Amino acid sequence: GLFVTDYFTRTPRKLSPFRSFASIELFHFHIPEDTVIAVWNLITFKEQGGTFGDQCPDRSITVYFRSGAPSVINPLHTHFPRDTAVPGSFALTLTWTLPNRTTGVFNVTSPLPGDWFLAAHLPKDEGKISVKGLYEECQYLFQPQLIVQRLVNIAVLYPGYITEQSMAPHNRSCLYKVFVPSYTSRVLVEVLQCRGAESCPLWLRVRAKAPPLHNSTALDCREHSPCQLALDLPFWQHWYYVLVEKHPGVPGVISFQVTVQLTDCSRPSLARPPFLPSSASMNMPHSFGSTGGLALGDSPPPADPNGTKHPVPIPATSPASEQCWPVRPTLRNELDTFSVHFYIFFGPNVSVPPDRPAVFVINLLPVLDSGGVLNLELRLNVSSLCGENVTVFGCLNHEVPLTSSDNSSVTCETESMAGFLLSVNATASLSRLRIPYPQTGSWYLSLRSLCATEHGFEPCSNVTAEVYLRAYLSPCINDCGIYGQCKLLRTNNYLYAACECKAGWNGWGCTDNAEAFSYGFQLLSTLLLCLSNVMFVPPVAIAVRSHYLLEAAVYIFTMFFSTFYHACDQPGIVVFCIMEYDVLQFCDFLGSLMSVWVTVIAMARLQPVVLYLLGAMLLSMALQMDRHGLWNLLGPSLFALGIMAIAWTTRTIRRRHCYPPTWKRWAFYLCPGALIAAAAVLLYTFVETEENYFYIHSIWHLLIAGSVGFLLPPRAKSSGRLGPLPRRKGCGYQLCVNEQEELGLVDPAVASINSICTS
Repeated sequence: GLFVTDYFTRTPRKLSPFRSFASIELFHFHIPEDTVIAVWNLITFKEQGGTFGDQCPDRSITVYFRSGAPSVINPLHTHFPRDTAVPGSFALTLTWTLPNRTTGVFNVTSPLPGDWFLAAHLPKDEGKISVKGLYEECQYLFQPQLIVQRLVNIAVLYPGYITEQSMAPHNRSCLYKVFVPSYTSRVLVEVLQCRGAESCPLWLRVRAKAPPLHNSTALDCREHSPCQLALDLPFWQHWYYVLVEKHPGVPGVISFQVTVQLTDCSRPSLARPPFLPSSASMNMPHSFGSTGGLALGDSPPPADPNGTKHPVPIPATSPASEQCWPVRPTLRNELDTFSVHFYIFFGPNVSVPPDRPAVFVINLLPVLDSGGVLNLELRLNVSSLCGENVTVFGCLNHEVPLTSSDNSSVTCETESMAGFLLSVNATASLSRLRIPYPQTGSWYLSLRSLCATEHGFEPCSNVTAEVYLRAYLSPCINDCGIYGQCKLLRTNNYLYAACECKAGWNGWGCTDNAEAFSYGFQLLSTLLLCLSNVMFVPPVAIAVRSHYLLEAAVYIFTMFFSTFYHACDQPGIVVFCIMEYDVLQFCDFLGSLMSVWVTVIAMARLQPVVLYLLGAMLLSMALQMDRHGLWNLLGPSLFALGIMAIAWTTRTIRRRHCYPPTWKRWAFYLCPGALIAAAAVLLYTFVETEENYFYIHSIWHLLIAGSVGFLLPPRAKSSGRLGPLPRRKGCGYQLCVNEQEELGLVDPAVASINSICTS
């Protein structure tokens, strides 16, 4: 056949250490139909400060692959919530081959068409809290590229028609495909009239959705005559690929015929005639009547397709296992993103008769619905059982319903299909199932009622069980509980949701409490972070005693907002917020920096109010730009220190003596205060981690407040008694004005002129 190569790439992204699924990088690809091979080229490189990070340590990178939906990963081996089904995925770990670059290759032969998702992350780190901008951070960038090779013009088999084929000596195989519509219970592929060699040296392989592999369903035509391969319960609305492969070492030309027969399960006594505009193509079972009143036997014979012969007679088969039942649709009601309810007509209470199953379909939209959680809930109405020991089994299968009539079977799996089993009875009347990141398409739920006996399960007699059925799509499992936050994430045009846990809780739904903080620990950490701000009371008292009223007001502002910010910033349930979190954070950061600013300006003994206003404006601007940036916060502080240094240098030169002049001021106040402040900065910058945050940051509060008490200068000494005010002269007179009024000590309304003196 003719091969066509397609190439896809994605923009490099920075990887993060794994903490939850919200910290991974997700990449979305689409593989076209008829693809025979897909090659992912996984490029990873390091960067540090805008250049190649040759000095960065090697950190392993884990990449996950999954078809149809994002991978449900669990690298930390945490517990999943109850009733949660975990779909499988493939993982690959990349190792470094060069100091700053590595490349990995992942090949998939005959991949499933449609959406593919790659998830990548770094290993979990120690949780160190680093100051942004303090040093150049090592960045690990990941870029996946996809190369696909697909076949074009694959021969199409028409059900009921014979296709002739001759295989030349240099050819090893021939590939075909046939479309399987809804309500098809069986696919029968047969190789006829094999000529050119003894005993038909051919392999017959069949696979759904993609070309067959070496481990696909296969049949050796040398050992089976006739060479027929039957597939029960095929996937609906999909292509099936048929590969006829020659045994190695067989010379000469081999000719054969291939035919495919599809069994219509809505009328098992008849096979599906070719090109019939049946109700199956309208997604409606024949039990509801044929489209346009045309019966199966009344279909006009179609024209012969190119390359095929007349249809062959198809024997009528009617085993009970090939019978299917009407599929009841559900009504889709979209409330919000990943918030969809599926309502059942004449529901939500469903009657399950004893003689046949009740089948429902849930349609998940491509791409849009795969980023949430599919939830299913069954609740049995015990009063409807009439005292019988009835168990209602539910099978949830993807793309085809499992409605086997074998009463002894209570599984939802076949050789080619796996499903999810739910069961309710009088003892356990409630059953739930959660599927994170479900594959899109049609999900079929089949409900059957069986009675438990000494010999196993048998059909019930005259007991119709009533079940409450609820199906819905949600962003996260139980909204991540009280110790998690459900986040809506986006990668390019794809949306998905994930939980971000806190207070030591882990897991997909934040339900794993192996490392969780106890209530006492949460209360202790909150009290330490809040009550440590009481250390600002002594600096406030010192500032008031020294007549630094503006500085005292700033310290009170800092103490108040730091206390309530940390009360609101707690990860657990010991949380108290008096304002919005963003407002409290801004005020806390502003108060902390303003405390440094006014303390340094007071040490410089500069009193103009313009400096305080300038500091407030500069710090507000810096915090609005980046609250965690190093230089945005350090710049105004260094500017204040520069002003203080200039003021002290000017006084030293003017007085010809070191300023401050006394050694006691240096030994007992300035040096201890500077050392305490330096220790606080070192703790905050290099020691603080997520694990020790609550007590290291509390120590930071104590040290910073203590340093302010040491560094705040004493009250300035009075320069002497005020002299008499100059007399204001009027026109020909000298006015003797009350001096107390000029000093603002009496009310001007009651002030009187003492005397009027002639000049």
